Amino acid sequence: MGIMNTYRLTRCAGPSAAVLLLAACAARGDESVVLSPHNLSTSGRGSVRAANESEVCIFCHAPHNADPQAPLWNRYNPTTYYRIYSSSTTDARIDQPGGPSKMCLSCHDGSIALGLVLSRPMTDPIAMNQPFMPTGPSNLTNDLSDDHPIGFRYDRQLSNRDPQLRSPDLVSDRIKLGERGELECIACHDPHNNELGNFLRITDRQGALCNTCHKMDGWPRSAHALSPRNVPPTVTNGQQIAFGSMADAACTTCHVAHNANHPERLLRGRSYDLCMDCHGGLSGRDLSSVANQRSGHRVERLFDRHDPAEDPLTMRPHVDCVDCHNPHAVRENPLGASRQFADRGNLIPPAMEFVSGINAAGTFVDRARFEYEVCFKCHADNPVPVEGRIIRQRDAIGNIRRELQASAASAHPVIVPSRGGNEVPSLLPEQRSRTLISCQDCHNNPDARQLGGLGPNGPHGSRFDFLLNANYETADFTIETAQAYALCYQCHDRNSILNDESFRFHRLHIVDARSPCSACHAPHGVTGSPARHDHLINFDFTIVGGQRFYNDTGNFSGSCTLTCHGVNHVNFTYAP
Repeated sequence: MGIMNTYRLTRCAGPSAAVLLLAACAARGDESVVLSPHNLSTSGRGSVRAANESEVCIFCHAPHNADPQAPLWNRYNPTTYYRIYSSSTTDARIDQPGGPSKMCLSCHDGSIALGLVLSRPMTDPIAMNQPFMPTGPSNLTNDLSDDHPIGFRYDRQLSNRDPQLRSPDLVSDRIKLGERGELECIACHDPHNNELGNFLRITDRQGALCNTCHKMDGWPRSAHALSPRNVPPTVTNGQQIAFGSMADAACTTCHVAHNANHPERLLRGRSYDLCMDCHGGLSGRDLSSVANQRSGHRVERLFDRHDPAEDPLTMRPHVDCVDCHNPHAVRENPLGASRQFADRGNLIPPAMEFVSGINAAGTFVDRARFEYEVCFKCHADNPVPVEGRIIRQRDAIGNIRRELQASAASAHPVIVPSRGGNEVPSLLPEQRSRTLISCQDCHNNPDARQLGGLGPNGPHGSRFDFLLNANYETADFTIETAQAYALCYQCHDRNSILNDESFRFHRLHIVDARSPCSACHAPHGVTGSPARHDHLINFDFTIVGGQRFYNDTGNFSGSCTLTCHGVNHVNFTYAP
């Protein structure tokens, strides 16, 4: 069932009678193989036992006529060709299991009879109540693709390739690697000591075993590592886990070392389902409450397409929780119900730390520093289709990164800081001191905690179009009200707009002609000439016709040539 690094007959060297073995080992219980499931003799307490054999060690070891390989091995090793673990994010070269693992697999792949030992004739194996390893978690079969990888070298070269692996020099000596750094079953399991359960060398409470080798960015401070909440039974498919709270269960909340339902990355289930099993009912974080609203990131429509190794510039359209959140690093928002980025510009929020992105130059970055870099993975050079998107005069075809550049004619200050509130008289006082805004200032759950509500933060879903946190009418002939353009009025003073403080004919257009803000202004930014597209001027093709020519001639002055509502504007000039 396993091997010893140094040959020893457990702690019970000497007489082999079960009574004497039990007496000698009673002091430390599960530290000995005698009181563990690996005792297959008649005195064993597990579900698999011999019918008549009282010797304990004989199922793996024999003092005479043993296999030449250490440690006095008494079993036939399997000749099975195994299906091995594979993942797009694995940097190790994984081969077939090595000798130490094959010793374990001689029982645990279910192909060799448990009573078939070298010290007995093949025609006379030890009689067992169950001849082969029963179907269940202990029977790994010949498919090891859903088990933690073995049969690879864990050395400095590997840890250099994968920065989230510790250097083997820093790994606890309780992890038993081979002479050349081979990682086999016995690295994590001691077949003679079941004190910690599952024959583990290190407890998996709070992820101690996994974190011995894995150095997951952001994990120690993450909300999941610190959460006192119980793990819902839906996460584990009703299976009993060793620890109740998420903080104690840690990695085993979502991952299993053996027989994973989703082999890649050893997940218990689809990542979206695992997230929703917890976040489908959490007070203040109940994502199910926003999942089916008018607009949203519809994870359930394009599932199982995400891959951590994907290239955002070529990936297929999809959205998954882990596109925007790193479950190992996600943290609570320390600003509570206040506007999240009021004092932070558009820096990455705590819930999106250690997530990849596309920067303002269009280059992939492994760790996004700004929130917009995460958004640019899907809304920049490889844009996903957005239902109801307005077609405009200068159309970047969904590439919002281009629209927000410093070279843009004009843009909301997401990437490039604003030059101050004086050039925009309508800005509310609390907005004048802000030099940057974030995507979530407009795209958010209207009932988000950070906006004073009770719902989850972030652009998961909204009852308004385009995942907006407030109403923004774009239809022609809309009657102007505070609610119709509530999104704009979050930053722009409605009285200032309707009193024509920045544009002489604002009221005429919005109130009298019932033209929406979106007829003339783009929401993100505009590429092209500043003289033609200052003040976010970029006409909606479905409303504005003709030549669609705007010319900025100075402070609050300009001219338009276009056709709107059947009225031709030919070099129509305005001034303060």
